Amino acid sequence: MATESVAALPLSKAVLSMEIDPPGNGAVLGNVAPEDWRNALNKVVPAVVVLRTTATRAFDTEAAGASYATGFVVDKSRGILLTNRHVVRPGPIVAEAMFLNREEIPVYPVYRDPVHDFGFLQFDPGAVQFMEYEEIPLAPEAATVGLEIRVVGNDSGEKVSILAGTLARLDRDAPHYKKDGYNDFNTFYMQAASGTKGGSSGSPVIDCKGRAVALNAGSKSASASAFFLPLERVVRALKSLQETKDESKVGWRPASIPRGTLQMTYVHKGFDETRRLGLKRDTEQTVREASPAGETGMLVVDSVVPGGPAHKQLEPGDVLVRVNGEVVTQFLKLETLLDDNVGKDFELEVERGGLTVNVTLQVQDLHSITPSHFLEVSGGVIHSLSYQQARNFRFTCGLVYVAEPGYMLSRAGVPKHAIIKKMAGEEILKLENFIAVYAKLARGARVPLEFQSYADRHRSKSVLVTIDRHEWYAPPLIYTRNDATGLWHSKPAIPSPSIVLASPNIPLDAPYDEKTGTIESTSSLVGEADAADGDLLRASVASRESGGASPTLQGGEVVGAVALDVQPTEADIGRVEPKRRRVQELVGEDATPITDNASGRLEGGTLSARGTVENTQTVDERGGAHGSSASLAEHVIEPTLVMIEVHIPPSAMLDGVHSQHFFGTGLIVHHSQDLGLVVVDKNTVAISVSDVMLAFAAYPMEIPAEVVFLHPVHNFAIVAYDPSALGPAGAAAVKAAVLLPEPALRRGDSVYLVGLSRSLQATSRKSVVTNPGAALNVGAADCPRYRAMNMEVIELDTDFGHTFSGVLADELGRVQALWGSFSTQVKYGDSSPEDHQFVRGIPVYPVSEVVEKIINGCEGGPPLLMNGVTRSMPLIRILEVELYPTLLSKARSFGLSGKWVQALVKKDPVRRQVLRVKGCLAGSKAEGILEQGDMLLAISGEPVTCFRDVENACQRADASHDEAGAALKVTVFRQGVEMELLVETDVRDGFGTTRMVNWAGCVIQDPHPAVRALGFLPEEGHGVYVARWCQGSPVHRYGLYALQWIVEVNGRPTPDLQTFIEVTEDSEHGAFVRVKTVHLNGKPRVLTLKQDLHYWPTWELRLDCGTATWRRRTIKSNANLQNPPVQREQDSIVLLQPEPEVNGESEGNSEGGAEPYSE
Repeated sequence: MATESVAALPLSKAVLSMEIDPPGNGAVLGNVAPEDWRNALNKVVPAVVVLRTTATRAFDTEAAGASYATGFVVDKSRGILLTNRHVVRPGPIVAEAMFLNREEIPVYPVYRDPVHDFGFLQFDPGAVQFMEYEEIPLAPEAATVGLEIRVVGNDSGEKVSILAGTLARLDRDAPHYKKDGYNDFNTFYMQAASGTKGGSSGSPVIDCKGRAVALNAGSKSASASAFFLPLERVVRALKSLQETKDESKVGWRPASIPRGTLQMTYVHKGFDETRRLGLKRDTEQTVREASPAGETGMLVVDSVVPGGPAHKQLEPGDVLVRVNGEVVTQFLKLETLLDDNVGKDFELEVERGGLTVNVTLQVQDLHSITPSHFLEVSGGVIHSLSYQQARNFRFTCGLVYVAEPGYMLSRAGVPKHAIIKKMAGEEILKLENFIAVYAKLARGARVPLEFQSYADRHRSKSVLVTIDRHEWYAPPLIYTRNDATGLWHSKPAIPSPSIVLASPNIPLDAPYDEKTGTIESTSSLVGEADAADGDLLRASVASRESGGASPTLQGGEVVGAVALDVQPTEADIGRVEPKRRRVQELVGEDATPITDNASGRLEGGTLSARGTVENTQTVDERGGAHGSSASLAEHVIEPTLVMIEVHIPPSAMLDGVHSQHFFGTGLIVHHSQDLGLVVVDKNTVAISVSDVMLAFAAYPMEIPAEVVFLHPVHNFAIVAYDPSALGPAGAAAVKAAVLLPEPALRRGDSVYLVGLSRSLQATSRKSVVTNPGAALNVGAADCPRYRAMNMEVIELDTDFGHTFSGVLADELGRVQALWGSFSTQVKYGDSSPEDHQFVRGIPVYPVSEVVEKIINGCEGGPPLLMNGVTRSMPLIRILEVELYPTLLSKARSFGLSGKWVQALVKKDPVRRQVLRVKGCLAGSKAEGILEQGDMLLAISGEPVTCFRDVENACQRADASHDEAGAALKVTVFRQGVEMELLVETDVRDGFGTTRMVNWAGCVIQDPHPAVRALGFLPEEGHGVYVARWCQGSPVHRYGLYALQWIVEVNGRPTPDLQTFIEVTEDSEHGAFVRVKTVHLNGKPRVLTLKQDLHYWPTWELRLDCGTATWRRRTIKSNANLQNPPVQREQDSIVLLQPEPEVNGESEGNSEGGAEPYSE
């Protein structure tokens, strides 16, 4: 029975036992009076509690998440609860128990069995102040076939549910839940026709005397069958806990419960099948005579874990006959012998295909192969491979296992459940090896990592792992389990983490120091590489250009990009013309959509290119008269293109960004000795919290880049790179494009669409402009994120499809527009919206303006360090109003005068339109002045008909250098009345969101433009916006999810991030906090949540412009919590909400899945 149901593998059909055990051992069969059940339930129900558990980290077989289940009191005086292992979980949890009278108290894990599905939680008996309850006695001997039972627990979210049933089998195989998760084995289970469901895990299975005869564990929904764990080993463990508690004068100390193993799995098979496996008749007769009456089979080896005591000694199919000279046919007897002989030799007699085989094995301590600590690094969880997963995957126990890849490993393509074999050239045999290698690496270092996965276990895979350059996550921590406190305590895994940034000037084939496991990053390596291939690269560059002049470095910038007065050679024409024809006739792989490898979805998979550059020569006009002008444009553009790969850390997915991984193509717009700039669409670089890697079409090298500018209106971003990282040969090969913002493209103009394939090959085709000024209308997404608005784009007659982007250039290779990618959501019928991409041309005039300001500096702009030089970044003055065009014919129907119609037609005789207000961004200076439906007729007396007219008016206002002059004198037409308004404008930088706070597991930021574009902010004060939430966090436990504002905490307003930090700093660990929220739909809500500063400290991440790095600062934590008091005060009451249920044979598993952050 599940905490939350989990899809299960189909069960093999087991043969029902034909023997009916006679009543005995106090079991009650037959008719039972209703009064007897009433009396039994009156004693049992008060001892049953609802458990709400939150797994704060992924660990071993379990993912992080929140769930509910059931437990019951088995020792009232000592405060011990019994429940399932998959409820207690092997990793860190936070749990509360709620009694029948709604008293809620904290509970702490004290033991979870390494194999069987039971565990114990402890609580303070004095914390239950308002209810009398009794403990439920355990009576495993009372379980018998035909026994009437009741399952009492939290079924399907109900506080108390009582389900009736009858025990049908006592020898059912242990249910198989998941191939890569927790499964019980080496034990029988009981089965009953009782339709238990999610939430009843850990429920007592009682008889009419009020005794627990079994523990509810799982179910099979299709057949309404429930599976119960026998209690014999539970009783043994409970007695050991009680003795340990009695020996401890104060509090708890870890109990020593011996558990032995040979690291192999047995199954119980009938005598008919053992005979087919080769069991001799004499042996069968001996076993039958020595076994209890009614024995129907023997234990057979099902699997052996590699590297374990039984490896290469026993094989699947071996039939167990004797252990230490004693005939053993039952799981319980074998397990008792193992537990009593830990560390001792074990003599086994088995029959293998009719032959008797005797082996001597040493019994291993089961707890020694059960991990009790883990490494948390870059949001991932790594620990030793447990016995459970070693058995599932057939790997050796103790290998380095990835329970949750986190950011660093998932960025490299390392999946969940992977086994790490090598890193930076060193063998990784245990967790300490991994930590030692990691400690030697600097930030930004890229090293090879070799791993195996159980899905492809016979082959190792090698990937490049990049150590985080920015402080996206806390330094690596080691968490160790403390059964005395029920907590996992952390300490730094590395005494002093490296703060040195790795040099990007490292070839991908650079050698590794075998002693240190680091890359030899010296200038000599680059020099050797340049010497080896410099001539070849220069020759290829020269052949790619129209002329033969090699580019050189003069005055710190690349010149000679294209030679003057040189026609393309016949060899050039012959080489590229077949390619051009082939692309036009059959696109082939060059038009294959670029997809996110992790999800298989299109994620910004477009190519965008653009550019301007100083001191770059242009192509002579005569070059355009040649018959191969398309190939000339392609050759000029190709060395200016780069493939961009963007990764966004899950801990900082701000501004509604919808994926963690994007691909796209950018265009180099500036390339000098000390600075390189690349422009790309914002469907590839969506937010500034990004790790960006550039792969150049002109030179085979990857280097990192940093986001330096995100245009607040137009669909483009600019990233900066260090040209010195390319080395002299690379810097000479790479070019910057030439922009041609004027004259603007017109309908019917011929252009050349040039972009990159995934193999970094240029692709081009000739197209014709069909609409040079189409107004975009992109609807808001369900989760607000950047969407293009107030933009006019260019449409072509033919292109390479909706996933291919690049640049639009003239025949000389001068860029006239960007062919960029836009993101939108499309909804079909009643289905959920789907993310889609489309491509359109973006005029280059705003790009050239921004690039010029970055290079030359701009007065009063915010400073930003780029490649060691602090530069003033541009500020953009905008009118924060969403506009849309309306035809003048329709505007006349609204009452617009003929005078204004004529004036607007005179201004723009082609489009003949007027701009109307769709809405003002909430919190903007225009809010409350302009209204929805207003027609913008003129600004400062000049008619306006398109978005660029409004932009030009804002630029003129900005040039006045006067705040009073920054307001626009706008003539509007509102509901039949023409009026003059003074509308103030807003100034925005290009950094995007530069600060966020993680509080109680939710990502909080100031409302970003996409949220404000909805036109609504809470009346209580703008509040702070919840962008994401984390699996297994307090906000997950109590339901504080994304897409809402937090406007008050404990009655104190939180209008901005700084105030929110000051308010929440007053709340201590374990305290309940009252939070008032307002959803995007305007609905207010008040909820409470309990702070957990031990596992979820409050921290902030913000951009430090002085160092161009993202800095992480811990605001408040509970790092000093080592030994909390044993006697704990009662906590407040919190209502539990049921989790969704999945049909199938299932056991408890946390909500969530692979991603630790959710919207």
